Amino acid sequence: MSSFRRDKKEDEDGGGNPYLNIEKTTVLQEARTFNETPVNPRKCTQILTKILYLLNQGEQLGSTEATEAFFAMTKLFQSRDVILRRMVYLGIKELSSVADDVIIVTSSLTKDMTGKEDQYRAAAIRALCSITDVTMLQAIERYMKQAIVDRNSAVSSAALVSSLHLTRIANDVVKRWVNEAQEAVNSDSVMVQYHALGVLYHIRKSDRLAVTKLAAKLTRMSLTLKSPYAVCMLIRIVCKLIDEEEMINHPHESPLFDFVEDSLRHKSEMVTYEAAQGIVNLKRTTHRELGPALSILQVFCASPKAVLRFGAARTLNKIAMIHPTAIGVCNIDLENLITDSNRSIATLAITTLLKTGTESSVDRLMKQISSFVSEISDEFKVVVVQAIKALCFKFPRKHLILMSFLSGMLRDEGGLEYKASIADTIIIIIEENPEAKEIGLAHLCEFIEDCEHFSLAVRILHLLGKEGPRTKTPSRYIRFIYNRVILECASVRAAAVASLAQFGAACPDLRHNICVLLSRCQMDTDNEVRDRATYYTSILKSGDKQLINDYIIDSPQMSIPALERALKEYLDNPTDVPFDLNSVPLAPVGSVIDTTTQSGILQTTAEETPLKGTKKLHSTDREEMYMEKLSNIPEIQQLGPLFKSSAVVELTESETEYTVRCIKHSYPSHLVLQFDCLNTLNDQLLENVRVQLEPPEGFVILKEIPCEKLPYNETGSVFIILRYPDSIKLSVGTFGATLKFVVKDCDPTTGIPDSDEGYDDEYMLEDLDLTLGDQIEKRQRDFDYSWDSDPKEYIELQDTFSLSAFNTLEEAVKSLIQFLGFRPHNRTEKVPEGKTTHTLCCSGVFRGNLQSLVKAKLALGEGGITMQLTIRSMDEDLAELIMSAVG
Repeated sequence: MSSFRRDKKEDEDGGGNPYLNIEKTTVLQEARTFNETPVNPRKCTQILTKILYLLNQGEQLGSTEATEAFFAMTKLFQSRDVILRRMVYLGIKELSSVADDVIIVTSSLTKDMTGKEDQYRAAAIRALCSITDVTMLQAIERYMKQAIVDRNSAVSSAALVSSLHLTRIANDVVKRWVNEAQEAVNSDSVMVQYHALGVLYHIRKSDRLAVTKLAAKLTRMSLTLKSPYAVCMLIRIVCKLIDEEEMINHPHESPLFDFVEDSLRHKSEMVTYEAAQGIVNLKRTTHRELGPALSILQVFCASPKAVLRFGAARTLNKIAMIHPTAIGVCNIDLENLITDSNRSIATLAITTLLKTGTESSVDRLMKQISSFVSEISDEFKVVVVQAIKALCFKFPRKHLILMSFLSGMLRDEGGLEYKASIADTIIIIIEENPEAKEIGLAHLCEFIEDCEHFSLAVRILHLLGKEGPRTKTPSRYIRFIYNRVILECASVRAAAVASLAQFGAACPDLRHNICVLLSRCQMDTDNEVRDRATYYTSILKSGDKQLINDYIIDSPQMSIPALERALKEYLDNPTDVPFDLNSVPLAPVGSVIDTTTQSGILQTTAEETPLKGTKKLHSTDREEMYMEKLSNIPEIQQLGPLFKSSAVVELTESETEYTVRCIKHSYPSHLVLQFDCLNTLNDQLLENVRVQLEPPEGFVILKEIPCEKLPYNETGSVFIILRYPDSIKLSVGTFGATLKFVVKDCDPTTGIPDSDEGYDDEYMLEDLDLTLGDQIEKRQRDFDYSWDSDPKEYIELQDTFSLSAFNTLEEAVKSLIQFLGFRPHNRTEKVPEGKTTHTLCCSGVFRGNLQSLVKAKLALGEGGITMQLTIRSMDEDLAELIMSAVG
């Protein structure tokens, strides 16, 4: 009775997890019960449950422990208890990857698989296939074929799903079961049809013609597919084939499209929705093809089922990103969903309307959003913020109401990702719309007063330091920034100090007051804050305009790992020559260096995660990876610091017997070509692999470093060191290349050569182009300040071009940036929608630390695109080279 009362009390207290405090050692000792005779099914089932619980909670069993438990478990086959036997199957599956000699239970599982007890057979098949290897599969192949076409749908499905798993280890064997899988497609079982179609597609997916024949056959006999799951899978296969048909301009030109369109009238809502979504996701869909799909989604918007309303709203939201004008017919239905009791549906509806609405409807929509935005999750709030961002670009005159709404969302509770998305949106609005700068900065200043996310506060302080001095009344932001020095943690205080220095550098009339504030910061308890304050104070008090520009306003962003390596090498090899910062590679654009300046490293606390779209400080960029590899080669190490490494260039087709890729490494005066070679022939060993190069005029080959051996399926590298021409004008050109090597025939299995003698052979490679972009490094500099600085430092060239190859300003801007290799500034790489004129601002540094600035004014007219290109460079030859490269 007392035990009964105790159980009842536990029920009232909410029960709990009975396996919460179990220990691995105790459970493994209990597993010895499996060896007892007779078997106690109830007790053994509980012990097996504990073992499976531990494994699924991530507990690791050693090989010996797993093997002992596994062999003890095999003793349970003598019991006829159904529940215990099914638990044994689960235990075998879980322990098969850890225990040794698991094949000992093959005969027992095969017996259960082919027996008359249907409750055993499906689970036995799954367990057997989990312990089967390639050598054993031949023995059970006959049983698997029989199981695939078995009358029992559970057995057939188990065999089909297991076949899919077996393709990872024995794909060729499973391919022989295609006839049985085709027979299973005609099954009356819903799940058997679905699994059979999956197996057939998986077997043939590497053969496009076979997949096309399969799809064509099944679309003709689609009425025999009673499984809505199978029809949904067939729709996905067909849509993928339509997208891959390069010869068609529109989906309706494909004979398979009729099947997808017919599926819109299927009796199953699941199939109908899949067909509508399939049409929407097609790459070349036009308004004509979207029409029937939109009609279905419009009907679903009024469905009493929440899942259909959610699916329709979600798909319409996706269409709005690509074809915003097409879903105007659904706007009334979407407005009805704004008041839906399911807030996820309401959010999707309102964000879709924001993307497709008119300027006059913005005020009304924002009022409707504010009524429920506090009730939805952060994930959907981010979706709302992204929709508002698109609306800001579309209707810039509405920035006041949109900014006010965003500032309200900033004050609400939420996680870092949600708050960061709002801050990102406000920052983008500030950068895109000058009229919104003052009010946007004011909202951000209010936000950092109570901001609990340090990384976000740091970013806003950086923005204030960059944009605040350029406003009408810069002094109004000083108070908000200095409050951070008094109230916040060390990382935020350091960022605030750097932001104050930006005001002192850009606003001479505020410089004295800023120096007073910075002198107070020199008493800070944190080393970084004190060092920054001292550093900035000394620079500002010097009054040297050039010094202030180079180290506060427009300081170069050095790569911290590269700077550390360069300083270490300088200390290890003492010299009378001063250390040159220009020899240190710059940080890649977008990487997280100090968020405000280069004078110190601002560490993010462990609780904070980096903002979305940024990389951590310690992430290895492409140059860092190559620098580490090249530094191990003495001949290359002598060339000095690596300036830039290019992207990989393919010099052969991917299907050829020898594949060669090239990476171009630029140094201040030298070029290193790295050829990565792969031998795909298993009956050949290549030795003395080298590349014969035909350089253009002016280039001098200094050293060739061949690859001694290149076995089958291994990559080896060949290096060629060249000296750049003395004239910058000759530093671009085309290299002819031929791969040369000694071939030794060898045993395909062992890779051992048949003899010590080989024969010379060669393989022609594609020509290699060295472009201007391969020698230009992108820089994190202040473009406006550099452009407006003393023009005597620069050589200026100007010319006008007609860009007949481009139809839109977006295409011209993208191509120009890619061709030159320069970094666009002030978000000028984005062309506002509907604009017929645009100005692109770019900067870059040529090897040898020669800075260049480019301003391209583009105009779209009836005759095409006209571009006025202005180049400012520190070297006249470089300016002429850039101009001639564009021409």
